[in-house]
Amino acid sequence: MKKEIIKIITESIELKNQVILDDLLLSNLHSSIIIITEAILAGKKILFCGNGGSAADAQHLAAEFSGRFYKDRKALPAEALHCNTSYLTAVGNDYGFEFVYSRLIEGIGNEGDVLVGISTSGNSINICNAFAIARDKKLKVIGFTGKSGGKMKDWCDVLINIPSINTPRIQELHILIGHIICEKVESNLF
Repeated sequence: MKKEIIKIITESIELKNQVILDDLLLSNLHSSIIIITEAILAGKKILFCGNGGSAADAQHLAAEFSGRFYKDRKALPAEALHCNTSYLTAVGNDYGFEFVYSRLIEGIGNEGDVLVGISTSGNSINICNAFAIARDKKLKVIGFTGKSGGKMKDWCDVLINIPSINTPRIQELHILIGHIICEKVESNLF
């Protein structure tokens, strides 16, 4: 059992080391920080979406912005799009689950807002549909995915694709990258 635990931790460490050496990923991380900082300075909002564990990550990161990260400061305009269960179940029932995020972007997304979609595969159709509407409405689009970027990569202004196909390890890096963005945006603004 101890060896298996050490193996899992070692895999996580090795993936983090790969990220440290990935100049494109680090450049995209920097771009994400700039895009989000500039959007907030312009009075725009940050919207997050994901499914399953990635929905939990979306909600977690939205809370870091709208609540606080390190500093006591004013709330920042951020929201996870899946938190209204009445909306989610109505649209899922009436139109299909693949439209739950795109209809929200159609309704509340404004030019200059930022949409962050989180999917380990990069192939979540409801996120791809939201990205398509977001691009039409001139939102900035940031995708958090796994190695290939999946179908989402074609819709992103910035792609944070973790170099792995292992879902738990990808999710661990998504939250690390998300925390880095929160920390740097907060320090840029305050």
